[in-house]
Formats: sequence, C-alpha cells, structure tokens
Amino acid sequence: MPGLPLFHDTVRPEWIDYNGHMSEAFYVLVFGYATDALMERTGLDAAYRKGTGCSMYTVEAHVRYLRDAPEGAQLAVRTRVLGAAGKKARFTHEMYVVKGPRTDPEADTCPVATTELLALHVDQEAGRATPFPDAVRERLSALMEEPPSWAGRSITAP
Repeated sequence: MPGLPLFHDTVRPEWIDYNGHMSEAFYVLVFGYATDALMERTGLDAAYRKGTGCSMYTVEAHVRYLRDAPEGAQLAVRTRVLGAAGKKARFTHEMYVVKGPRTDPEADTCPVATTELLALHVDQEAGRATPFPDAVRERLSALMEEPPSWAGRSITAP
C-alpha cells in the first residue's frame, strides 16, 4: 500500500452482541479509527483542527458486513484513497481478521467488512464545507489508488 500503514485493533468483549458476534456499530467504530489514522497521516490532525478550525466530516458511508469477527480477533484495516478534489475526499477501508503475525497484511485475504466513504472538509465555525488546503489535498492525492472492485456499488433489492 503506497504510504498508508495498516490500522490495527482487537475485538473487545464489550463489542460482542447478543448473537455472539461483533456488533455492527463496532465495525463502524473501527472504521472511524482508521479514518482518524488517515487524517493524522495527511495533516488533518489535532494541531490542524485547533489551528484552522477545520476538519474532515464523513457525509456518506456504505458498509458491507461480510463475515463475523470473534472476540479477541486481531483486526487490520487497509485504507485506500480513491480521490480528493476541492472540498471532497473519497476513500475505502477493508477490515481483515489477521490470522498470522500482526505485521503480515496478507495473513487473510478475505475481508470481514468494507466501507466506502465520502467526506467533506468543513470549516467548523462557519458550518460549511470549504476546499482542502493545497498541501492536504496534495498529500491525499499522493496516496490515491485504483478503487477495489466493490467500490461504487449501490444497494439493490433481490
């Protein structure tokens, strides 16, 4: 992956629902942490937010729950930036249960969940979207990859 490290976390006991599986809300929580890691990596960190009053807000998400993640599972999240222009960024996260060493991104090639996100760069004081500063947009653009095959799909009824 060009420049973005995998985000890692562990499925905690309090994340397990009444069916004995990781609850859907916690998949989204882990994806949120991975988004935070992307923001840190591209300069949209706490110092940036404090200094500019701007941040990145998720405005749309499409989550696919594909397999169960059991309690205690080691998770790795792969992030792909698909585009960044003006005030918008589009990216994906793929969550894996790592069966081998935590540093092995190929330990499991079948994701347990994926998400595709659209985010806006927001001036929090003004309460509206504003273009990314050139330096941030360039950092995001430098990380751009081809979308995975599942990105861009919509939900359809059978």
